[in-house]
Amino acid sequence: MFEADNIREWRGHDVVDSEGKKIGSLESIYVDTATDRPAFAAVTIGIPTRRRLVFVPLDRSTVGPGYLKVVYDRSRVKDAPGIDIDGELFAEAERDVFTHYDLPYEQGSRGERRLARR
Repeated sequence: MFEADNIREWRGHDVVDSEGKKIGSLESIYVDTATDRPAFAAVTIGIPTRRRLVFVPLDRSTVGPGYLKVVYDRSRVKDAPGIDIDGELFAEAERDVFTHYDLPYEQGSRGERRLARR
């Protein structure tokens, strides 16, 4: 797994599913605010005039020369909750991202956000 600190080196690389099918390009990493460890990738998908960012968990993902391989299939990732390219993942939408992948979601003990962009 790559470190969130090195995201500048990975931005723009392909994100592929477990079968090696391209999903899109890595735009950024969102870390878990409780652990400061990489939790989700924001992936640019779509055609040039209709691009958006979708989110995919980084658990069990691997890196190769020029790509990040995730364990989720391409269609599930493309159906994930997304935002505009220049948009923001609002706190209210975090739960939807976790739910899409059947992952448990808990806010911080004082209601703080679970994900932060790197």
